[in-house]
Amino acid sequence: MLLEIIAHNMAPIMFASLVFFLLLGYPVAFSLAANGLVFFAIGVWLAPLSGGNITLDWPLLGNLPRQLWGILSNETLLAIPFFTFMGIILERSGMAEDLLDTIGQLFGPIRGGLAFAVVLVGALLAATTGVVAASVIAMGLISLPIMLRYGYDKRTATGVIAASGTLAQIIPPSLVLIILADQLGRSVGDMYRGALIPGLVLTGMYLGYVAMVAIFQPHKVPALPPEARTLGGGVTSLLVAVGVGAAISYGVHLWAYADWGTNADVLGVTVGTIVIYLYALADRYLDLNLLSRLAQQVIMVLIPPLALIFLVLGTIFIGLATPTEGGAMGAVGAMILAFAKGRFRFPILQSALVATTRLSAFVMFVLIGARVFSQTFYGVNGHIWVEELLIAVPGGDYGFLFVVNVIVFILGFFLDFFEIAFILIPLIAPAADKLGIDLIWLGVILGMNLQTSFLTPPFGFALFYLRSVAAKVPYLDRITGKKMDGIKTVEIYKGAIPFIVIQMVMILTVIAFPQMVLHYRGPAVDPNSVEIIVPGFTPLAPAGAPALNGAPTLGAPNLGAPNFGAPNLGAPNLGAPSLGTPNLGAPEGGETGTAPALPQPNLGAPQLGAPQLGPPVVTP
Repeated sequence: MLLEIIAHNMAPIMFASLVFFLLLGYPVAFSLAANGLVFFAIGVWLAPLSGGNITLDWPLLGNLPRQLWGILSNETLLAIPFFTFMGIILERSGMAEDLLDTIGQLFGPIRGGLAFAVVLVGALLAATTGVVAASVIAMGLISLPIMLRYGYDKRTATGVIAASGTLAQIIPPSLVLIILADQLGRSVGDMYRGALIPGLVLTGMYLGYVAMVAIFQPHKVPALPPEARTLGGGVTSLLVAVGVGAAISYGVHLWAYADWGTNADVLGVTVGTIVIYLYALADRYLDLNLLSRLAQQVIMVLIPPLALIFLVLGTIFIGLATPTEGGAMGAVGAMILAFAKGRFRFPILQSALVATTRLSAFVMFVLIGARVFSQTFYGVNGHIWVEELLIAVPGGDYGFLFVVNVIVFILGFFLDFFEIAFILIPLIAPAADKLGIDLIWLGVILGMNLQTSFLTPPFGFALFYLRSVAAKVPYLDRITGKKMDGIKTVEIYKGAIPFIVIQMVMILTVIAFPQMVLHYRGPAVDPNSVEIIVPGFTPLAPAGAPALNGAPTLGAPNLGAPNFGAPNLGAPNLGAPSLGTPNLGAPEGGETGTAPALPQPNLGAPQLGAPQLGPPVVTP
């Protein structure tokens, strides 16, 4: 009796045991694989007692190597090491430092300028690196000491840095979007298109929060003092340069529109950007002095990463490259940028390759463990159990989304986003598809939820990354010589809370306004407006006759002689020995008897009204 109860409830028991081992701290990949193999053996033993609920048998294990090979040969997952390598090369080559210093100087004269710079640089790093750890660590090392030096509130400073670093979770080319697209069975390009607008809107909400703090609590985000603005003024010069570049872009667009169509916009922006960048280089190295130092620096620092973003995301969005190919181009582009800055060294390359290999191996092992687990879980009808459990949630689509997001949010306290994606997404995707929920929309919502998990105390990974680089004890500032207090862990946690609230509001916004994501489908088509036009055809020639005006003869060979209704190339004689000349339907020997001719098969030549060129065939 007890064994039968266990056999009928294998799915929840298996899932509960996995959660138990994960909470004990065992590595996720090995917990998944071990649970899968142990419960496979138990399932085979209890299959006769399950009443057909368990469909496991030992020969199924022989199919496992082929499934694992399918994982290892998945070309979509190649984008993960490419984007990881690209991000690490850019971070180690000093691009983040240049961006933070330049944009900080640009916004320095206004209250909250450094915080604005951190948010914008976080978005740029997200669009070029796609790696949360690289963004948070880089900004924590570079901008946090500067913000504390000039009087920023510790909670505000740490919260802005941690939250801006997590933008790499949702702004393409995010690694989590690649994994979600793969697990949901959808295109990575569609996932990128769907996530772009929500990612930009979230960036705008971060900037809005900083602006509110600057207005209502200005003492928390002071402006940079004049002595800290090493690049001086010159914003007017920058605005003039941007205006000239926009004018050139618009002119090229008008000139090329006739030949390029809608792609004339891309061509115009490309030409305008190149012209301004080359002019800034000439202005600096030829001492033309028509641009301010600030304008020169902003143009020369911002345009290369923006060009890399276009190379990666632009080619994906316009359909010239797949995400894997875009990642490969991005990796090469990152090495070229590092080489152009004179910062491409063998130690940087070596450390980037080691980190990329480590992350790729981690992903592969988790994927293999998840496949072993899922084979057993599906064999005990676990997917049906989860699907029925989620579909039965009251509230329809919104009830389903609420429950799933709560589960993902809670798991985010303990698990990495890779692990959540590989364990949970394959279980909830069938239920969502059955409810009619767009899976790209679901993927973007879950991506934002996983982004929130990076900030939730006490296990938020972004908080850990920032904690690892923030000073824990008092120290002497190397510029001012003043004694600075260390940052407590609780201050980092409290600084993240406002941004967690903002991300939750953003999740609700995406749920309430799905068109923010569903625009990836393109404009809706009214079926009633579809007009099907069938092109006209040239009249067909009779079978065997010469084709008129090149018309096809539908397979009948044209051998220069009329075809009398039977094939002339080795046609079989049905029922009578063939001793030479084939019987073409006429009576043999010229007799006028009524003996019927045997019917001849029609092997491919349709009878299209061809004239009868012999005596009529008399059939009984």
